[in-house]
Amino acid sequence: MTENEIILAGEGEMLAFGHRLAALVRIGDVIALEGGLGAGKTTLARGILEGLGLEEEAPSPSFAIVQPYDIPEVRLPVAHVDLYRLDRPEEAEELALDEYLMDSLLIVEWPDRLGEGAWPEALRFHIGIELDGARRLTARAPDAWTERWSQI
Repeated sequence: MTENEIILAGEGEMLAFGHRLAALVRIGDVIALEGGLGAGKTTLARGILEGLGLEEEAPSPSFAIVQPYDIPEVRLPVAHVDLYRLDRPEEAEELALDEYLMDSLLIVEWPDRLGEGAWPEALRFHIGIELDGARRLTARAPDAWTERWSQI
């Protein structure tokens, strides 16, 4: 597992970073986005989705919890998940999120709602807000991402 910090000055840089990630993702990957309200989790997810070819603006899945995207609107299937409204990890069981990993990329906001052990092989980003409004991404890349991470 490698850990890196990245500073992104604004929304445009966050979206561009998402585009770079999109070039490297594969079916079965999990990208876990952590951080407080307004940190930029959904913006990063939108950047990834745009990078995968989504032309319309991706809505936040806060109310739907799971927002799926399929080919041809994106180059590979994606499930964008927002677990903010879950109170207990057991509530996620009916969502069958692991089933998406068979044929999709999984982007998960608020993964901590499922507990510390959820998706140990996920590419994790903790997004913090700097005093100047920039975003500090602390990335934890698992071994499966070692080679790909060097391309970012």
